[in-house]
Amino acid sequence: MNWVEIGSCFMVLFAVIDIVGSIPIILDTQKKTGKIQPLLITLISLLLMVLFLFAGESILSVFGVDVYSFAVAGAFILFFIALEMILGIRIFKQKETSSSVAAVMPLAFPTIAGAGTISTLIALRAEYQSINIVIAILLNMPIIFLVLKLTNRIERILGPNGLAILEKMFGIILLAIALKLFSKNIGFLFPH
Repeated sequence: MNWVEIGSCFMVLFAVIDIVGSIPIILDTQKKTGKIQPLLITLISLLLMVLFLFAGESILSVFGVDVYSFAVAGAFILFFIALEMILGIRIFKQKETSSSVAAVMPLAFPTIAGAGTISTLIALRAEYQSINIVIAILLNMPIIFLVLKLTNRIERILGPNGLAILEKMFGIILLAIALKLFSKNIGFLFPH
């Protein structure tokens, strides 16, 4: 167990998951479905993250992709997510559903445990010990639960400007993380 690694993984995942930045999506889903289930959404997100952390490499090997290639691809995804956060544009589109599952699935997947989070977990596995990543995932879960539970209050407290500032700040951090991830793994794809 390494607290520096845990802290790094925690911050990376916190920025990628961007649960505070997802408050508008949570509010929209709540408005469409009437009610969201914070505990169920949190547990499904946890299950998906742990599953991809440990089975992600096996899934990749079926397609003949190594972890370093996926880490570089993940760096590109993080880069575009960061651009979305910083510039206020949408690159990744989500399909809207109106079923009763909508309260769980668009929030657990792809909002919380989406492509960015999954690729980040596999990329982190190339750089950090699994136990440290699992602890970082577990440390993010209470925050996810609390934000889901208190979304309306958080929106009132921060207001639109506060939410926008927070999203931009995490976008810049995520952009730096994407560049670091890219530079650390690109060398493995093109050895001398």
